[in-house]
Amino acid sequence: MASNSNNSGNDQPKPKGTAKRGFAAMDEATQRAIASKGGQAAHQKGTAHEFDSEEARRAGQKGGEAVSRDREHMAQIGRKGGESRQSAARANAEKNTAAGASHGTGSEQSAKTGSRQGGKSGS
Repeated sequence: MASNSNNSGNDQPKPKGTAKRGFAAMDEATQRAIASKGGQAAHQKGTAHEFDSEEARRAGQKGGEAVSRDREHMAQIGRKGGESRQSAARANAEKNTAAGASHGTGSEQSAKTGSRQGGKSGS
């Protein structure tokens, strides 16, 4: 059996161009550490880019315009927000109804509340 120098002991040859090399072959933590050092060096050198508020506003606006072009996506977001708002309103209504039924009549409740809010009397 002839030995192929590209196989490195594997029986199946690797397809070309798929092996990770260099930075891509490193684990994520190592990549982050190296990238962090590069960012720190750029700041020390004074060549790092920092967004000012106007530039950040324009970038956000550009992103918002890109997202809003997808009408189906926007409709989906609107439905989700409406459902969330309805469920929150229903939960509040149920909570208020349950609270009124379990705490007695309104006059009893206001008497209890008044004594709590009044603080110390006669001091």
